[in-house]
Amino acid sequence: MVLDNVDLKILDELQRDGSLSNVTLAKRIGLSPSPCLARVKALESNGVIQRYVALASAAALGLGLTVFISISLKTQSKETLADFEAHIARHDEVMECYLMTGDSDYLLRVAVRDMAALERFIL
Repeated sequence: MVLDNVDLKILDELQRDGSLSNVTLAKRIGLSPSPCLARVKALESNGVIQRYVALASAAALGLGLTVFISISLKTQSKETLADFEAHIARHDEVMECYLMTGDSDYLLRVAVRDMAALERFIL
C-alpha cells in the first residue's frame, strides 16, 4: 500500500490518540467522515494499522524505576535464543526486549517498583 499525505496525517493523529472518534479525526485532517473512515479501514485491512492500544503510566501503576539491562548469552543457537525469549516473556517487569543486530546480546527495558524489586528481578 502506498501512503499519501492524508494517510500519514491519519496515522499521526491516531498515534497521538487512538481513541479519536471518526468525526473528530476527519475534522483534524480535513476530510468528511465517510472518506476518512474508508481510509482508516483501508489502513487497517492492509496491515498498516495493526491494533489500538492504551498506554498506561508506569508511575500511576507504582512502577517508579525504569532501567535498561544488557544481557549477553554464551551461545547463539536458535534454540538458546528462543528459550531466552520465552523465559523473559513470562516476566511482567519486562516492557521491551530487543535482540541487538548480529549477535546474542539483548537489551531489556524493565519497569519495577524500586531498587529492591529490581534486585529480586535480577537475581
